[in-house]
Amino acid sequence: MLAQTEPVFPEIQWVALSPTLIVLGAATLGILVEAFVPRRARYLTQMVLSVLGLAAAFSAVIGLAVSDYGTSEALVAGAGAIAVDGPALFLQGVLALVALVSVFLFAERRLDPAEHGRPVDSFAAQPAALPGGPAEQQAVKAGWMTTDVFPLLLFATGGMMIFPAANDLLVLFIALEVFSLPLYMLCALARRRRLLSQEAAVKYFLLGAFASAFLLFGIALLYGYAGSLTYARIAAVIAGTPPELDPALTATMGNDALLLIGGAMVLMGLLFKVGAVPFHMWTPDVYQGAPTPVTGFMAAATKVAAFGALLRLLYVVLPGMRWDWEPVLWGVAILSMVAGAVIAITQTDVKRLLAYSSIAHSGFILAGVIAVSPDGISSALFYLAAYSFVTLGAFAVVTLVRDPQGEATHLSKWAGLGRRSPILAGTFALFLLAFAGIPLTSGFAGKFAVFRAAADAGAMGLVVVGVAASAIAAFFYVRVIVLMFFSEPQTGGPSVVIPSPLTVSVVGLAAVVTLVLGIAPQYFLDLAGQAGVFVQEAAATSR
Repeated sequence: MLAQTEPVFPEIQWVALSPTLIVLGAATLGILVEAFVPRRARYLTQMVLSVLGLAAAFSAVIGLAVSDYGTSEALVAGAGAIAVDGPALFLQGVLALVALVSVFLFAERRLDPAEHGRPVDSFAAQPAALPGGPAEQQAVKAGWMTTDVFPLLLFATGGMMIFPAANDLLVLFIALEVFSLPLYMLCALARRRRLLSQEAAVKYFLLGAFASAFLLFGIALLYGYAGSLTYARIAAVIAGTPPELDPALTATMGNDALLLIGGAMVLMGLLFKVGAVPFHMWTPDVYQGAPTPVTGFMAAATKVAAFGALLRLLYVVLPGMRWDWEPVLWGVAILSMVAGAVIAITQTDVKRLLAYSSIAHSGFILAGVIAVSPDGISSALFYLAAYSFVTLGAFAVVTLVRDPQGEATHLSKWAGLGRRSPILAGTFALFLLAFAGIPLTSGFAGKFAVFRAAADAGAMGLVVVGVAASAIAAFFYVRVIVLMFFSEPQTGGPSVVIPSPLTVSVVGLAAVVTLVLGIAPQYFLDLAGQAGVFVQEAAATSR
């Protein structure tokens, strides 16, 4: 008879994983709310649940950081699947705050005129109905609201929080799908311009599926090379110190072709989410077609999560291949900076302009990534935190400029906005100056940090191109400011609606963060520096 052995259960560090578990738990409760709470009470219930869940997750991140999980107590939790270290906690905190602020944009109900005596939000009343059809008209007349956008946002945030902390390629792929699928759906839910919104969602889904396929195939090739999906074990095989594995598996390992092709394909999947050239094709159309609250959340949070995963992959898994991937990222960074800045000059839509601006910023952040140094990590983390709030604030302003057809995103309609609403136009000008990297804004502090890290690492050529691209980008940012303040308003042009305190708080918070990180950035740079150490020794002892 075969001897029976006791089952071995993995040890799960629940406290270390609490921020992500809280968000996913709140998302699950949100689904139950959709199933059991009466329709008239869902809006308030979902909003309160989302705010409490994200606030609790951010509090958990702070608690872990105070308990030194970001430094001396860093570990790999979840049976070697999730890293709990400085970069992971820093980015999870940023993601929780971005999602928390985004909930207010999702919940705004004062921007569009009331229909049939009931307030409406930015999302379709009946997403499954034919746009403009009888079912949608009946849903609007009944005052229905798509409140399941809140659990979708929470699921996306939960996946994003796992993504930069993943210490296993399979967990990386699962996290990618967990946050991508809700984003595909959210992009299709615009109340106005339904067909454009659905087109954006289809494009995002199809191109995202291709990127996920590349990532998954690359993971399979890396497994064939290293015989493991764990980051530390792959890095050990690349370094020539492979762990003990099954002899039959060892005989098939060590094929450099699998390593090079697999690493390149995984890198392609991550660069797609970053929105870097030449994997940027989806960005302008999706940013333009998606509901603007979704665009703001996606533009801010996705870049944070994707760059976090990219940093961990390059610094933990592939440091031994630096001379292979560094020239590639040089080319990607230069193309992103130049193409994003130059093509943005030709744009006539505010949302498309911000989309190409985000492509250029991907190149700027890559300059810090390429530095391959502690300063490179900390500067990239700081830039991501600063960029996310500027982006969220800019898209929040876009939601407030409206005409009878909805949001007035064509640049010609923004002429003279500074005379009609000087405070709103001045706030948007602040965000544009931050994107341009003007001193006393968070954009200047972020660009200075990444360019200094790149220069210290010997990448002066990249810094020169970055400064030139910043100068080109400053042209179209200043052009919008001149259009708002020095052009005559159009007769019958768009008006600035008076929002609820929800959107006001988003714009105000983003403006305050932009100024604070620009005027007094040192504390936050030091915080990013303390958080800029990946856990590696603990990973080497994991499964």
